[in-house]
Amino acid sequence: MKKLRSWRYAVLPAALACHGAHAQSSVTLYGIVDESIRYMTHANRAGDSSVGLGAGGMSQSRWGLKGVEDLGDGWSTFFKLENRITINNGQSDPTLPFFNEAQVGVQSNSYGKLIFGRQFNVMIEGITVGGYGSNPWIPYDFSFQPEVTMSGGIWTSNQVQYQARVHDVMFALGYAFGGVAGNPSYGTQVGAAAAWTPKDIPVTVGGAYQNSKDSVNGSSAKAWSVGGSYTWQKTRFAIGYIVNQNDAGFSNFANGPFTAPALAALKYTDFSRRRMILGGITQQIGAAWHFAANVWRTLQDGKTHAKDGSAWQYQAVADYSLSKRTDVYVEADYSLYRGDLIGAQLQGVNGVGLAQKGSQLGVMGGIRHLF
Repeated sequence: MKKLRSWRYAVLPAALACHGAHAQSSVTLYGIVDESIRYMTHANRAGDSSVGLGAGGMSQSRWGLKGVEDLGDGWSTFFKLENRITINNGQSDPTLPFFNEAQVGVQSNSYGKLIFGRQFNVMIEGITVGGYGSNPWIPYDFSFQPEVTMSGGIWTSNQVQYQARVHDVMFALGYAFGGVAGNPSYGTQVGAAAAWTPKDIPVTVGGAYQNSKDSVNGSSAKAWSVGGSYTWQKTRFAIGYIVNQNDAGFSNFANGPFTAPALAALKYTDFSRRRMILGGITQQIGAAWHFAANVWRTLQDGKTHAKDGSAWQYQAVADYSLSKRTDVYVEADYSLYRGDLIGAQLQGVNGVGLAQKGSQLGVMGGIRHLF
Protein backbone atom coordinates (compact mmCIF):
# COMPACT_ATOMS: atom_id res chain seq x y z
CA MET A 1 0.00 0.00 0.00
CA LYS A 2 1.32 3.40 -0.90
CA LYS A 3 1.75 6.40 1.32
CA LEU A 4 -0.19 9.57 0.54
CA ARG A 5 0.70 11.59 3.60
CA SER A 6 2.80 11.16 6.70
CA TRP A 7 3.52 13.72 9.36
CA ARG A 8 6.02 13.92 12.14
CA TYR A 9 5.06 14.91 15.64
CA ALA A 10 6.25 18.46 16.01
CA VAL A 11 6.31 18.45 19.80
CA LEU A 12 7.49 15.59 22.02
CA PRO A 13 6.38 15.40 25.63
CA ALA A 14 8.78 17.22 27.88
CA ALA A 15 9.36 14.08 29.92
CA LEU A 16 10.85 12.37 26.85
CA ALA A 17 12.75 15.30 25.40
CA CYS A 18 15.97 14.66 27.29
CA HIS A 19 15.67 10.84 27.02
CA GLY A 20 15.66 10.47 23.22
CA ALA A 21 16.01 13.82 21.52
CA HIS A 22 17.06 12.23 18.22
CA ALA A 23 14.20 9.65 18.04
CA GLN A 24 11.71 10.21 15.23
CA SER A 25 8.07 9.17 14.91
CA SER A 26 5.64 9.11 11.99
CA VAL A 27 1.99 8.24 11.47
CA THR A 28 0.50 7.41 8.05
CA LEU A 29 -3.11 7.43 6.89
CA TYR A 30 -3.55 4.85 4.11
CA GLY A 31 -6.26 2.90 2.37
CA ILE A 32 -7.93 1.39 -0.68
CA VAL A 33 -11.24 2.48 -2.22
CA ASP A 34 -12.45 -0.21 -4.61
CA GLU A 35 -15.87 -0.61 -6.19
CA SER A 36 -17.26 -2.76 -8.97
CA ILE A 37 -20.42 -3.69 -10.84
CA ARG A 38 -20.82 -7.46 -10.74
CA TYR A 39 -23.08 -9.87 -12.64
CA MET A 40 -23.52 -13.35 -11.22
CA THR A 41 -25.61 -16.38 -12.19
CA HIS A 42 -27.32 -18.80 -9.79
CA ALA A 43 -27.33 -16.25 -6.98
CA ASN A 44 -30.31 -17.89 -5.24
CA ARG A 45 -31.88 -21.35 -4.97
CA ALA A 46 -34.29 -20.56 -7.80
CA GLY A 47 -31.29 -20.15 -10.09
CA ASP A 48 -31.82 -16.44 -10.76
CA SER A 49 -29.02 -14.09 -11.78
CA SER A 50 -28.10 -10.83 -10.05
CA VAL A 51 -26.39 -7.61 -11.06
CA GLY A 52 -25.38 -4.66 -8.90
CA LEU A 53 -22.61 -2.99 -7.00
CA GLY A 54 -20.32 -5.55 -5.41
CA ALA A 55 -19.42 -5.71 -1.75
CA GLY A 56 -16.04 -4.55 -3.01
CA GLY A 57 -14.08 -5.14 -6.14
CA MET A 58 -10.78 -6.87 -6.80
CA SER A 59 -9.85 -5.66 -3.29
CA GLN A 60 -11.99 -4.95 -0.27
CA SER A 61 -12.07 -1.24 0.58
CA ARG A 62 -10.29 -0.27 3.76
CA TRP A 63 -8.63 2.58 5.60
CA GLY A 64 -6.12 2.54 8.39
CA LEU A 65 -3.46 4.22 10.46
CA LYS A 66 0.05 2.93 10.88
CA GLY A 67 3.00 4.43 12.67
CA VAL A 68 6.61 3.82 13.57
CA GLU A 69 9.03 5.29 16.11
CA ASP A 70 12.78 5.05 15.68
CA LEU A 71 14.40 3.89 18.93
CA GLY A 72 17.95 4.05 17.59
CA ASP A 73 20.58 1.36 16.96
CA GLY A 74 18.37 -0.27 14.30
CA TRP A 75 15.38 -0.74 16.63
CA SER A 76 11.88 0.72 16.23
CA THR A 77 8.33 0.24 17.48
CA PHE A 78 5.26 0.25 15.25
CA PHE A 79 1.46 -0.04 15.26
CA LYS A 80 -1.36 -0.62 12.77
CA LEU A 81 -5.14 -0.12 12.99
CA GLU A 82 -7.29 -1.00 9.94
CA ASN A 83 -11.04 -0.84 9.27
CA ARG A 84 -12.77 -2.52 6.31
CA ILE A 85 -15.74 -0.80 4.72
CA THR A 86 -18.40 -1.31 2.06
CA ILE A 87 -18.39 1.60 -0.36
CA ASN A 88 -22.02 0.93 -1.37
CA ASN A 89 -23.39 2.16 1.96
CA GLY A 90 -20.37 3.55 3.80
CA GLN A 91 -20.69 1.02 6.61
CA SER A 92 -17.97 -1.09 8.18
CA ASP A 93 -17.94 -4.75 7.16
CA PRO A 94 -20.51 -6.30 9.55
CA THR A 95 -18.73 -9.68 9.56
CA LEU A 96 -15.47 -8.23 10.96
CA PRO A 97 -14.41 -6.18 14.00
CA PHE A 98 -14.37 -2.40 13.51
CA PHE A 99 -10.58 -2.50 13.56
CA ASN A 100 -10.10 -5.76 11.72
CA GLU A 101 -6.35 -5.44 12.12
CA ALA A 102 -5.07 -4.06 15.41
CA GLN A 103 -1.46 -4.62 16.30
CA VAL A 104 1.61 -3.21 18.00
CA GLY A 105 5.16 -4.48 17.90
CA VAL A 106 8.90 -3.98 17.97
CA GLN A 107 11.38 -4.65 15.16
CA SER A 108 15.12 -4.70 14.56
CA ASN A 109 17.19 -4.47 11.41
CA SER A 110 19.15 -7.50 12.64
CA TYR A 111 16.70 -9.61 14.65
CA GLY A 112 13.35 -9.36 12.85
CA LYS A 113 10.01 -8.23 14.27
CA LEU A 114 7.62 -9.25 17.06
CA ILE A 115 3.94 -8.41 16.52
CA PHE A 116 1.07 -8.51 19.06
CA GLY A 117 -2.67 -8.35 18.31
CA ARG A 118 -5.10 -9.21 15.51
CA GLN A 119 -3.12 -9.83 12.32
CA PHE A 120 -2.60 -12.17 9.35
CA ASN A 121 -2.27 -15.82 10.30
CA VAL A 122 0.83 -17.72 9.22
CA MET A 123 -1.00 -19.64 6.47
CA ILE A 124 -1.53 -16.40 4.56
CA GLU A 125 2.03 -15.36 5.35
CA GLY A 126 3.27 -18.62 3.81
CA ILE A 127 1.10 -18.30 0.68
CA THR A 128 1.90 -14.64 -0.01
CA VAL A 129 5.60 -14.66 0.91
CA GLY A 130 5.92 -18.04 -0.81
CA GLY A 131 4.81 -16.35 -4.01
CA TYR A 132 2.00 -18.69 -5.11
CA GLY A 133 -1.09 -16.67 -4.23
CA SER A 134 -3.22 -15.55 -7.16
CA ASN A 135 -2.83 -12.10 -8.77
CA PRO A 136 0.17 -10.91 -6.72
CA TRP A 137 0.01 -7.25 -7.76
CA ILE A 138 -3.42 -6.85 -6.11
CA PRO A 139 -3.70 -6.06 -2.37
CA TYR A 140 -4.84 -9.30 -0.71
CA ASP A 141 -8.45 -10.26 0.09
CA PHE A 142 -10.80 -9.64 -2.80
CA SER A 143 -14.06 -11.15 -4.01
CA PHE A 144 -12.72 -14.17 -5.91
CA GLN A 145 -9.65 -15.74 -4.29
CA PRO A 146 -10.53 -19.32 -3.26
CA GLU A 147 -7.22 -20.00 -1.50
CA VAL A 148 -8.29 -17.45 1.13
CA THR A 149 -10.95 -19.86 2.41
CA MET A 150 -8.35 -22.62 2.70
CA SER A 151 -6.13 -20.36 4.83
CA GLY A 152 -8.69 -20.36 7.64
CA GLY A 153 -9.87 -16.81 7.08
CA ILE A 154 -6.68 -14.69 6.85
CA TRP A 155 -6.79 -13.09 10.33
CA THR A 156 -6.31 -14.38 13.87
CA SER A 157 -6.96 -12.48 17.11
CA ASN A 158 -4.93 -12.62 20.34
CA GLN A 159 -1.84 -13.57 18.37
CA VAL A 160 1.89 -13.14 18.90
CA GLN A 161 3.93 -13.54 15.72
CA TYR A 162 7.67 -13.43 15.10
CA GLN A 163 9.00 -12.74 11.60
CA ALA A 164 12.59 -12.65 10.41
CA ARG A 165 14.86 -13.17 7.41
CA VAL A 166 18.10 -15.14 7.49
CA HIS A 167 20.02 -14.82 4.23
CA ASP A 168 17.55 -15.98 1.54
CA VAL A 169 15.00 -17.54 3.92
CA MET A 170 12.06 -15.65 5.40
CA PHE A 171 10.04 -17.28 8.18
CA ALA A 172 7.19 -16.59 10.60
CA LEU A 173 6.15 -18.25 13.85
CA GLY A 174 2.74 -17.56 15.37
CA TYR A 175 0.83 -18.40 18.54
CA ALA A 176 -2.68 -17.24 19.47
CA PHE A 177 -3.85 -17.48 23.09
CA GLY A 178 -7.22 -19.12 23.61
CA GLY A 179 -7.99 -17.48 26.94
CA VAL A 180 -10.27 -20.32 28.10
CA ALA A 181 -10.13 -20.72 31.87
CA GLY A 182 -9.16 -24.22 32.96
CA ASN A 183 -8.33 -25.32 29.40
CA PRO A 184 -5.38 -23.23 28.17
CA SER A 185 -5.10 -25.11 24.85
CA TYR A 186 -8.75 -24.50 23.83
CA GLY A 187 -9.11 -21.77 21.21
CA THR A 188 -5.38 -21.54 20.56
CA GLN A 189 -3.61 -21.47 17.22
CA VAL A 190 0.01 -22.35 16.49
CA GLY A 191 1.69 -22.09 13.13
CA ALA A 192 4.89 -21.67 11.16
CA ALA A 193 5.68 -20.49 7.64
CA ALA A 194 8.88 -20.22 5.62
CA ALA A 195 9.89 -19.12 2.14
CA TRP A 196 13.10 -19.29 0.15
CA THR A 197 13.49 -16.07 -1.84
CA PRO A 198 16.96 -15.94 -3.40
CA LYS A 199 18.09 -12.54 -4.61
CA ASP A 200 19.93 -13.76 -7.70
CA ILE A 201 17.33 -16.08 -9.31
CA PRO A 202 13.61 -15.36 -9.99
CA VAL A 203 12.26 -18.29 -7.95
CA THR A 204 10.29 -18.34 -4.71
CA VAL A 205 9.34 -21.51 -2.80
CA GLY A 206 7.38 -21.55 0.46
CA GLY A 207 5.02 -23.38 2.75
CA ALA A 208 3.14 -23.18 6.03
CA TYR A 209 1.54 -25.27 8.78
CA GLN A 210 -1.22 -24.21 11.17
CA ASN A 211 -3.20 -25.92 13.92
CA SER A 212 -6.30 -24.25 15.39
CA LYS A 213 -8.05 -25.64 18.49
CA ASP A 214 -11.82 -25.51 18.99
CA SER A 215 -12.74 -22.92 21.64
CA VAL A 216 -15.29 -25.23 23.31
CA ASN A 217 -13.84 -28.76 23.17
CA GLY A 218 -10.23 -28.47 21.97
CA SER A 219 -10.74 -30.36 18.67
CA SER A 220 -8.22 -29.54 15.94
CA ALA A 221 -8.47 -27.91 12.52
CA LYS A 222 -5.12 -28.39 10.80
CA ALA A 223 -3.92 -26.80 7.57
CA TRP A 224 -0.70 -27.00 5.58
CA SER A 225 0.48 -25.71 2.26
CA VAL A 226 3.43 -25.71 -0.14
CA GLY A 227 4.04 -23.97 -3.44
CA GLY A 228 6.19 -21.62 -5.43
CA SER A 229 6.57 -19.32 -8.40
CA TYR A 230 9.00 -18.62 -11.21
CA THR A 231 9.26 -15.30 -13.05
CA TRP A 232 10.63 -15.12 -16.58
CA GLN A 233 11.04 -11.50 -17.65
CA LYS A 234 7.51 -10.16 -16.97
CA THR A 235 5.72 -13.51 -16.92
CA ARG A 236 5.07 -15.25 -13.59
CA PHE A 237 4.13 -18.92 -13.24
CA ALA A 238 2.81 -20.16 -9.88
CA ILE A 239 1.52 -23.41 -8.41
CA GLY A 240 0.47 -24.38 -4.90
CA TYR A 241 -1.16 -27.13 -2.85
CA ILE A 242 -3.23 -26.61 0.32
CA VAL A 243 -4.81 -29.15 2.70
CA ASN A 244 -7.39 -28.56 5.44
CA GLN A 245 -8.20 -31.33 7.93
CA ASN A 246 -10.83 -31.01 10.68
CA ASP A 247 -11.54 -33.25 13.65
CA ALA A 248 -15.13 -34.43 13.99
CA GLY A 249 -15.83 -32.08 16.89
CA PHE A 250 -14.41 -28.87 15.41
CA SER A 251 -17.13 -26.21 15.09
CA ASN A 252 -16.05 -23.05 16.96
CA PHE A 253 -12.87 -20.95 16.75
CA ALA A 254 -13.37 -17.65 18.56
CA ASN A 255 -9.99 -16.23 17.48
CA GLY A 256 -10.92 -16.49 13.81
CA PRO A 257 -13.01 -14.25 11.56
CA PHE A 258 -16.28 -16.20 11.84
CA THR A 259 -18.75 -17.08 14.57
CA ALA A 260 -19.81 -20.71 15.06
CA PRO A 261 -23.12 -20.13 13.15
CA ALA A 262 -21.17 -18.54 10.27
CA LEU A 263 -18.77 -21.49 10.11
CA ALA A 264 -21.75 -23.82 9.85
CA ALA A 265 -23.49 -21.65 7.24
CA LEU A 266 -20.35 -21.64 5.09
CA LYS A 267 -20.12 -25.45 5.45
CA TYR A 268 -16.64 -25.11 6.92
CA THR A 269 -17.52 -27.71 9.54
CA ASP A 270 -18.94 -30.26 7.04
CA PHE A 271 -15.63 -31.73 5.90
CA SER A 272 -12.97 -33.91 7.45
CA ARG A 273 -10.48 -32.96 4.70
CA ARG A 274 -10.22 -30.53 1.81
CA ARG A 275 -7.42 -30.48 -0.76
CA MET A 276 -6.82 -27.67 -3.23
CA ILE A 277 -4.31 -27.36 -6.03
CA LEU A 278 -4.01 -23.90 -7.58
CA GLY A 279 -2.04 -22.46 -10.46
CA GLY A 280 -1.80 -19.24 -12.39
CA ILE A 281 0.02 -17.21 -15.01
CA THR A 282 0.46 -13.46 -14.68
CA GLN A 283 1.65 -11.31 -17.56
CA GLN A 284 2.73 -7.70 -17.24
CA ILE A 285 2.86 -5.62 -20.42
CA GLY A 286 4.60 -2.29 -20.11
CA ALA A 287 4.10 -0.39 -16.88
CA ALA A 288 0.30 -0.22 -17.03
CA TRP A 289 -1.16 -3.61 -18.02
CA HIS A 290 -1.53 -6.79 -15.97
CA PHE A 291 -3.25 -9.93 -17.25
CA ALA A 292 -3.82 -13.12 -15.27
CA ALA A 293 -5.38 -16.55 -15.70
CA ASN A 294 -5.95 -18.77 -12.65
CA VAL A 295 -7.41 -22.20 -11.90
CA TRP A 296 -8.32 -23.96 -8.65
CA ARG A 297 -9.26 -27.63 -8.13
CA THR A 298 -10.78 -28.58 -4.77
CA LEU A 299 -11.65 -32.06 -3.46
CA GLN A 300 -13.66 -32.50 -0.26
CA ASP A 301 -13.97 -35.55 1.97
CA GLY A 302 -17.06 -34.99 4.09
CA LYS A 303 -17.64 -36.07 7.67
CA THR A 304 -20.29 -38.26 6.07
CA HIS A 305 -20.40 -39.55 2.48
CA ALA A 306 -23.27 -37.15 1.70
CA LYS A 307 -20.97 -34.21 2.41
CA ASP A 308 -18.31 -35.19 -0.15
CA GLY A 309 -17.79 -32.64 -2.91
CA SER A 310 -15.52 -31.18 -5.57
CA ALA A 311 -15.05 -27.95 -7.50
CA TRP A 312 -13.32 -26.50 -10.55
CA GLN A 313 -12.86 -22.72 -10.59
CA TYR A 314 -11.41 -20.56 -13.36
CA GLN A 315 -10.63 -16.86 -13.56
CA ALA A 316 -9.32 -14.29 -16.06
CA VAL A 317 -8.30 -10.73 -15.14
CA ALA A 318 -7.24 -7.64 -17.10
CA ASP A 319 -6.04 -4.61 -15.14
CA TYR A 320 -4.93 -1.19 -16.46
CA SER A 321 -3.21 1.45 -14.32
CA LEU A 322 -4.43 4.97 -15.06
CA SER A 323 -1.81 6.36 -12.67
CA LYS A 324 0.40 5.24 -9.82
CA ARG A 325 -2.62 5.12 -7.52
CA THR A 326 -5.65 4.39 -9.70
CA ASP A 327 -6.47 1.41 -11.92
CA VAL A 328 -9.47 -0.02 -13.74
CA TYR A 329 -10.12 -3.72 -14.34
CA VAL A 330 -12.42 -6.37 -15.74
CA GLU A 331 -12.68 -9.87 -14.29
CA ALA A 332 -14.55 -13.07 -15.21
CA ASP A 333 -14.83 -16.31 -13.23
CA TYR A 334 -16.59 -19.60 -13.82
CA SER A 335 -17.08 -22.40 -11.30
CA LEU A 336 -18.35 -25.98 -11.37
CA TYR A 337 -19.48 -27.34 -8.00
CA ARG A 338 -20.44 -30.89 -7.10
CA GLY A 339 -21.84 -32.47 -3.95
CA ASP A 340 -21.68 -30.58 -0.68
CA LEU A 341 -19.52 -27.77 -2.13
CA ILE A 342 -22.64 -26.31 -3.76
CA GLY A 343 -23.52 -23.41 -1.51
CA ALA A 344 -20.13 -23.41 0.23
CA GLN A 345 -17.83 -20.41 0.18
CA LEU A 346 -14.71 -21.05 -1.87
CA GLN A 347 -14.31 -17.48 -3.06
CA GLY A 348 -12.59 -15.69 -0.20
CA VAL A 349 -13.53 -13.80 2.94
CA ASN A 350 -14.97 -10.98 0.83
CA GLY A 351 -17.08 -13.36 -1.26
CA VAL A 352 -20.08 -11.60 -2.83
CA GLY A 353 -22.34 -14.66 -2.94
CA LEU A 354 -22.47 -18.42 -2.55
CA ALA A 355 -23.19 -20.72 -5.49
CA GLN A 356 -26.75 -22.05 -5.28
CA LYS A 357 -26.52 -24.39 -8.28
CA GLY A 358 -23.88 -26.67 -9.76
CA SER A 359 -22.28 -23.90 -11.80
CA GLN A 360 -21.78 -20.17 -11.44
CA LEU A 361 -20.57 -17.42 -13.77
CA GLY A 362 -19.38 -14.05 -12.47
CA VAL A 363 -18.29 -10.97 -14.41
CA MET A 364 -17.27 -7.62 -12.96
CA GLY A 365 -15.67 -4.34 -13.90
CA GLY A 366 -14.41 -1.80 -11.43
CA ILE A 367 -12.11 0.99 -10.38
CA ARG A 368 -9.67 1.08 -7.47
CA HIS A 369 -7.77 3.91 -5.87
CA LEU A 370 -4.94 3.54 -3.34
CA PHE A 371 -3.97 6.33 -0.96
